[in-house]
Amino acid sequence: MATAHLRHQLHLHRHQVTLRLLALLLLGLPTAALAQNKSYTKAKRGKNGQVKSVTVNNLPGYDDRWYRPGFNIGLNLSRYRLEHSQYYADRIRNGNGIAANAKVNPGFSVGFVNDVRLADHWNLRFIPGVSFLTRQVEFKAVGNVTEEINNQEIGSTQLDLPLLVKFKSDRRRNTRAYLVGGVRQSFNIGNRRRDPERNQMQVGTSDFAIEYGVGLDMFYPFFKFAPELRFSHGLTNLAQPGAPDLYSRSFQRIRTNTVTFYFTFE
Repeated sequence: MATAHLRHQLHLHRHQVTLRLLALLLLGLPTAALAQNKSYTKAKRGKNGQVKSVTVNNLPGYDDRWYRPGFNIGLNLSRYRLEHSQYYADRIRNGNGIAANAKVNPGFSVGFVNDVRLADHWNLRFIPGVSFLTRQVEFKAVGNVTEEINNQEIGSTQLDLPLLVKFKSDRRRNTRAYLVGGVRQSFNIGNRRRDPERNQMQVGTSDFAIEYGVGLDMFYPFFKFAPELRFSHGLTNLAQPGAPDLYSRSFQRIRTNTVTFYFTFE
């Protein structure tokens, strides 16, 4: 009888151990769930324990999408990079030349963002858009110049077709930094000359440039906002040495430089 009593006690003890383990597992599930959600929410509390603010990961599944559309608005500063011609040097040497210097001018651009996910940290971006640019070259008479010398201003409406690769850092809650780089093909679709008789300088109508920049993705509940600073260096020679005016003949190479600050919404 004593042996049966001992076996009965051990049997009850095993059931108690099993129940206690189940209770511990059930109690641990909420803790595990809270730990899993810790990366999504974080509460800041004051000295008295009251919640001051709660940080939530916005758009948690955003990076899982293979395609993301958007648009951007840009403010730019642009100028020409000038390389003078032999005609320019000969006039200066003969004492009847003109001095030419490029000036920086502001502009405006808009574009439509097409972003495709390539890998965890890599995206391909095609951003067709339109830029409204004004570039100026300041001319001054040097020596005995008989011609009337005027500053030249070239305004253009430009179709931009940039293709960029984006490398982004790990996301830290609702922000992350990124780098972009690539190429841009541009076509002049309209000239704006205030006074064609004064502004006679001629340049090419298409440009090919390399672009690179840096930006910051900021996630909000319904969209992502990204300020971005991008630099563009034109590779195409826009000079027209065969043009009859003395302004165009003064250069053997004309390239573009542009700095743009974009506001992107996706």
